[in-house]
Amino acid sequence: MANLKSIKWKYYINYIIVGLFTILFAALSLTGMLKSSDVYLLEKISISVMLAVSLSMVVGFLGELSLGHAGFMCVGAYLGGKASVLLESALGEVPALVVSILIGGLVAALFGVIIGLPALRLRGDYLAIVTLAFGEIVRSIFMNSSDESFGGSLGLDTPRFDKKYLFIISLVLVLCCLAITQNLIRSKHGRAITSIRDNEIAARATGINVTKYKLIVFTVSSFFAGVAGVLYSYSNYTVQSSNFDYNYSIEILVMVVLGGMGSINGSIIAATLITLLNVELQTILTGNLAVLKDLFYALILIILVIYNNAPVFKTFRDKYNLKNLLNRFKAHNPSAVKDDEAKWDRVPTKIQMDEVLSVDFQTSSPYTPDKSEKGDE
Repeated sequence: MANLKSIKWKYYINYIIVGLFTILFAALSLTGMLKSSDVYLLEKISISVMLAVSLSMVVGFLGELSLGHAGFMCVGAYLGGKASVLLESALGEVPALVVSILIGGLVAALFGVIIGLPALRLRGDYLAIVTLAFGEIVRSIFMNSSDESFGGSLGLDTPRFDKKYLFIISLVLVLCCLAITQNLIRSKHGRAITSIRDNEIAARATGINVTKYKLIVFTVSSFFAGVAGVLYSYSNYTVQSSNFDYNYSIEILVMVVLGGMGSINGSIIAATLITLLNVELQTILTGNLAVLKDLFYALILIILVIYNNAPVFKTFRDKYNLKNLLNRFKAHNPSAVKDDEAKWDRVPTKIQMDEVLSVDFQTSSPYTPDKSEKGDE
């Protein structure tokens, strides 16, 4: 019982919630109570959550701006999808899925290393431009590929995994992504990563290998983006490069910013809400109005940046943030207030604080002037 009280449950609340949702929707799916559209929506939500959490490592915890996340997802989708086409008939559906996930994730991580070595020496807008260029180059390569290799402009036809189980596998992979991300951030390596975000010069001065930690974060983030791409290829019958343009990278970035920089739980919530919002907007905004969806994300990003950085909103942010609002709803219990554990009567010392310390001085005889001195007087 004492061990349960010592557990910091706030570190595991996201595991519990995602696990409960997985069990609940898995039971509904296996009993046939979920509609096909709901199953597809759960697949999209799990993919979005994985993308948002992985990008949050780079943008939120490392403090670098990357706009090439859709490019790494594109690499995983195409190469993992191609592997599934070649391996499904030989290995079967489930083994082909496992191998495709490993291939897509590892190749995306390899591209993360190749791009990260030169790009991570840059900062701010320059890094954003390089990663954005990488995403566009990858998309252009797959778009201009031959029909026999990756389908060209028409896209790559990929097998569709069983709808009853794909979202369950996706949510389990989301749990794996959360476990790796949170354990990395809460370790000593995570403290080194956040110190780079706070002050890179001070981190270098204390002996932290900045390039190594940047590359680790970039590689892990790229790996999970590639895994999300493989899940995307299994969720759709066709992988088209046009779906991985810079607008999609901006959409993923909005998920991270909307959820709060450096907040994994916020990224999960924001990714879920934006995915649901996407479904509604696609239903409402049809035809020529579909372009307004990208304008909507741009407005959200601009408003969030202004709200989080404008000095005029500082008082409002401090007064009405989520933590203060939650504290207002908590009932004040005077008996729960603990006494000061650092009181002097509780701190063990060798000398009691009320003990009078004295110093003994060796007294000499009073000074008496000699006769000559008296004569002078």
